[in-house]
Amino acid sequence: MADLSTSIAGVKLPNLFFNASGVCCQTEADLKLMLDSESGSLITKSATFEQREGNPSPRYQALPNSSSINSMGLPNEGYEYYLNYAKNYDYSNKKPLFVSLSGLSLQDNAKMCEAFTALNLPLILEVNFSCPNVPGKPQLGYDIEAMENALNVLAPIINKPFGIKLPPYFDIAHFDAAAAVFNKFDNLVYVTCINSVGNGLSIDFETETVSIKPKDGFGGLGGALVLNTALANVNAFHRRLPGKQVIGVGGVTSGKEAFLHVLAGASAVQIGTQLKEEGPDVFARISKELSDIMIAKGYKTLEDFRGKVKTL
Repeated sequence: MADLSTSIAGVKLPNLFFNASGVCCQTEADLKLMLDSESGSLITKSATFEQREGNPSPRYQALPNSSSINSMGLPNEGYEYYLNYAKNYDYSNKKPLFVSLSGLSLQDNAKMCEAFTALNLPLILEVNFSCPNVPGKPQLGYDIEAMENALNVLAPIINKPFGIKLPPYFDIAHFDAAAAVFNKFDNLVYVTCINSVGNGLSIDFETETVSIKPKDGFGGLGGALVLNTALANVNAFHRRLPGKQVIGVGGVTSGKEAFLHVLAGASAVQIGTQLKEEGPDVFARISKELSDIMIAKGYKTLEDFRGKVKTL
């Protein structure tokens, strides 16, 4: 096989693939499935300060062509559950542990960051600025000023390399403005993009009814539907964040899309919808497919082609 290893935040991953936060990561049983899989790492469910049941069901629906819509509403076990998991994690494992935090206020995020930082363990924090499915809570990533204010508070608390998860951006001016903020923070070393494309609507033609219950059917789109938006965000931030890394997520159903994410600039790739539908065996399949593509194209390592997409 080709060499699929990579490093994020100075930590080596045996391969570039892991779960998108939100899929196969809420409970210890879920996380064990990730550990037993052929992923290169694992990330926890985005934690809030208190345990959350999330939005009412049905809140997830698979869509045609390997896509999905969801309005989960951040169901999770509360940050202390993941704090305890982090305390007991075997850090001699070849898979580094990423922990996702998604406080419903800056104060909550600060408290959670303080608690995880106090552990002084080699975990990697990822702060979620991008959940589109909590009623009444706007996405922080779309408020550039508020995002900078949050980073001014959180970056010194964390005081070591960390990342943030971003919503999709659609305007060049927004890429520029967001990157200008991120480049002010030296220990913000990576961005993960994209979260789901917020507030899509799926309607069943036969029943004339929306597909999910929360928010009158509005939910985040994922899977193949969002591939091109994801690639644009990966490449835009790869170009604008020298010295930082990008984790690509969105639309990966096979080795081909994973190859495109790396070509656009991704240093690692997360999988969401396809993991939800196929289960953890997806990592072995897509790893082999990517390796076969690399060998056929004459690439030995990810660095041979990462970020080298050609323009006309």
